[in-house]
Amino acid sequence: MAHQPDTVVPPMRDDGLPLATSDSAAAANAADSDNMPDRSLLSDIEAAWQDGKTYASAELAFQKTRARFTTAKLKSVAIYGIAAAFVAVLALIGLTVGAIMSLATLVGPLAATLIVVAILLLVAFILAKRAGQNWTALSGAFSSGEQP
Repeated sequence: MAHQPDTVVPPMRDDGLPLATSDSAAAANAADSDNMPDRSLLSDIEAAWQDGKTYASAELAFQKTRARFTTAKLKSVAIYGIAAAFVAVLALIGLTVGAIMSLATLVGPLAATLIVVAILLLVAFILAKRAGQNWTALSGAFSSGEQP
C-alpha cells in the first residue's frame, strides 16, 4: 500500500504565495460560509436603512459645502463684475470727453459736444431698438398664441 503524505502543498507562485485553484477557492468559500452567522431579513432591512441614512447625511453635507462654495464664488463674481462695469463706464466717459475735446479744435466746443451727443444717442437708440426686438421675441415664445 502506498503511503500518502499528511499535508498537501499547494502549487506556489513566483512570489512564494500559494496559487489559488478552483478546489482551494471552493474550500475557502465553504469554510467562510460555515463561519457566517445566519442573517435575517430584518437585519438586512436595518442595514439598508442605516446605509441610506449615511448616504443621505453625506449627500446633505456635500450639498451644503457646494452651496457655501457657490455663494462665495457668486460674491466674487458680483464684486469683480461691478468693479469692471464701473471702470468701463469711466473709460467711456473719458473717451467721450476726449472726443469732444478733439473735435472742439476742428468745429468748436458747442458743435463738438452736439456731434458726440448725437452719435451717442444714435447708438443708444439702435441698442434699445434691438433690445425691444429681442424682448418681443422672448415674450412671444411664452405667449399662448391667442391674440386679444
